[in-house]
Amino acid sequence: MSNKIKKTMPHALLPLGALAAGFGLASASLAQTATTPAAPSKPASAPATPAETTLPVVRAKATVEKSGKEDYQATETQIGKGKQELRDIPQSITVVTEKLIDDRNLDTMKDVLKNTAGITFMAAEGGEEDIRLRGFPLQATGDVFIDGMRDPAFYERDTFFYDRLELLRGSASMLFGRGSTGGAVNQVSKSPRLLNENQIDVTLGSHEYARVVGDFNMKTGDGEALRIGAMVTKADNNGAGSSLDKRGLAATYRLGIGEVDEFAATLYYLDNDNGMNYGMPWIRPTLSAPTSETTTIPVDPSAFYGMASDRNAGSAAWALLSHTHRFSPRTEVTTKIRKADYTRDQRAGTVRFAGATSQPDRLGVSLETFGPNTVITRGTQLKVQDLQTLSAQSDFSSKFDALGVGHSLQAGVDYSKEEKQVYGALSAAQGGVSPTKVGTTVGKPSDGASIDESLRKFRVANEYTSNAAGAYLQDLIQLAPQWKVLAGVRYDWLKGDYNTFSIPNAAVTPVTTTSYRMKVSEWSKRAAVLFQPNAVMSFHFGGATSFNTSGDAYSLGASNQNTPPEQSVNIELGAKLDSSDGNFTTRLALFRSTKLHERNTDPLVDLVTLSGKRHAAGFEVDFTGRLAPGWEVFSSFMWMPVAKIDIAAPGAEGQGSRPSLTPQYSGTFWTTYQITPQLRLGGGLNARSAQQPNRNPGFYADKFITGDLMAEYTMVQEKLVFKANLSNVTNKLYADSLYTGHYIPGAGRLLQLTASFKF
Repeated sequence: MSNKIKKTMPHALLPLGALAAGFGLASASLAQTATTPAAPSKPASAPATPAETTLPVVRAKATVEKSGKEDYQATETQIGKGKQELRDIPQSITVVTEKLIDDRNLDTMKDVLKNTAGITFMAAEGGEEDIRLRGFPLQATGDVFIDGMRDPAFYERDTFFYDRLELLRGSASMLFGRGSTGGAVNQVSKSPRLLNENQIDVTLGSHEYARVVGDFNMKTGDGEALRIGAMVTKADNNGAGSSLDKRGLAATYRLGIGEVDEFAATLYYLDNDNGMNYGMPWIRPTLSAPTSETTTIPVDPSAFYGMASDRNAGSAAWALLSHTHRFSPRTEVTTKIRKADYTRDQRAGTVRFAGATSQPDRLGVSLETFGPNTVITRGTQLKVQDLQTLSAQSDFSSKFDALGVGHSLQAGVDYSKEEKQVYGALSAAQGGVSPTKVGTTVGKPSDGASIDESLRKFRVANEYTSNAAGAYLQDLIQLAPQWKVLAGVRYDWLKGDYNTFSIPNAAVTPVTTTSYRMKVSEWSKRAAVLFQPNAVMSFHFGGATSFNTSGDAYSLGASNQNTPPEQSVNIELGAKLDSSDGNFTTRLALFRSTKLHERNTDPLVDLVTLSGKRHAAGFEVDFTGRLAPGWEVFSSFMWMPVAKIDIAAPGAEGQGSRPSLTPQYSGTFWTTYQITPQLRLGGGLNARSAQQPNRNPGFYADKFITGDLMAEYTMVQEKLVFKANLSNVTNKLYADSLYTGHYIPGAGRLLQLTASFKF
């Protein structure tokens, strides 16, 4: 096989006409079984009247929809399968809108998640940086979505086409199928609106940072619009040791906006050719200091000790076709088909201290002996793989009255096929090339040393194919003017096939194929009670289950192919309280997340076991919206005093201990104020308390607080805006992503200036 890993665009799209015809048949079938159309939307406390039940099906009126550019506050979400009011979802949801993303200058999904509470990051082996929510894996279990459809690959997601990001906390299997205990992330794409609105943002900043983003919305006809987003970003350093070189293009066309039949087509392409900081080694104060005193090394956060040839390249390309048929103002069905292709070509350098005999003083390395002449070695971590997915789903929603009570019914089916190929490098004995890496010293970061990565030769080492299908039904029942009950159930079926291809140590043939198969069939449940005494208060108490399979990471073997899925239960008591004018929202929640029969997979010791169970419990609060004209606030805080491994197996984290990556406190605060019609100022803080790296190595990464500032000046009739962002004002050194043997530092101080032109 050629050592050149090709980046491919999505497969050819299905003809729109054929797809529309298929949708039409589905809609017709549904129409034949539909009863009398339901009434239009009304306040929850208002009783149905006889006249409402006889309204004819009417053509929906196309209006200009609200955009995430307008406010920090959101009142609706799409993460709950279709558009729903946040007050009707009995789980905690944090929404970060495009306006907040722009004000805080957040370029990646990781940046956005860092500006919410309860999120931590694990710098895993091989550079697969995992997201943790309430201490439970999130990205590794496939709980990242785009517009409600699974986005399972590992790649650096950019925000250039975001309308908002939605973070659902707690079990989500009833909605999405297999998933983690912690929650799910939904990236909501920008959507065409019925107006002409364009904006170009040009940003220049520290470390030769340059970014250009274009957002073009064009009304192309009555009920038709096109939206195009484009992005180019380059930088010598992102403030944490990685160079940036990426570009993206996205386009969505909508036809029949707000009408009985609405169609949409989306194309998206993101190409990353970034550098990569694999991580820095931990250090102790003295050679004899206990492990508990381990800390970060005292170098600037932007210091980079990898090779100039290290890279984290990859691409994400997908095409989406969707159709919505509205039977009435309160009943509709939406069908989506999405084809996606992902590539990943990571060549990372494992940075470690050289052995004692290679150090200048012939001693080991500690803060006492650490200095410019401390010798660093560079290892190799390769991750080269491709992933293709095909997803289809159809979601039906209806509001109606039956048996004397109101119903908000949701039902749907979905199917997905995922295919992954992992490539292994041939050794010199097998006919490959393993370039030699030279070391460096602490006093020579970014020394420019490189190797020719194109010399490496690759073969297919393993491949994974899964087919999955699911169906769900959920009903929110209005039992009384102030009381609602929610009940939902989902069934999932999954079959995964995994093949490994082994070759001799000194030859490329013969190839030995070993196959493994996993079959899963699981039920997920959700139930809650909601008390809504008025239009601005909503209280809920509910629970939900979730499961995740051994094949989440697309890897099976003799030790895990028959391992049952992990099971989880989440319980939450919460409230959503709005101000009387509706411009400010407070979200409160008490939660307990429990993982039953937890599986631990350690690639270093090949340990796969159901270790028992663990749980986490705490309190969350979000404040979002306008406190006064011109004064906006976003705050998200989590206190998690309880996190415990209840039952553990040998080789796992110790029974009775606090799990890794579970800080007791985490949160963010951000506010802006319109000083004059032209001048707006903002600032905020991000904080996390101490936490242990993966597998509880016996020490805690230090707690930290970072501060950010923003100033914005508007001129030329609000068409030209200048903005300055200063992040990590004090240039705080802290460990952002943690692993047992290394950490990735958080970005140091960055100054970025943005000019936005609106037309």
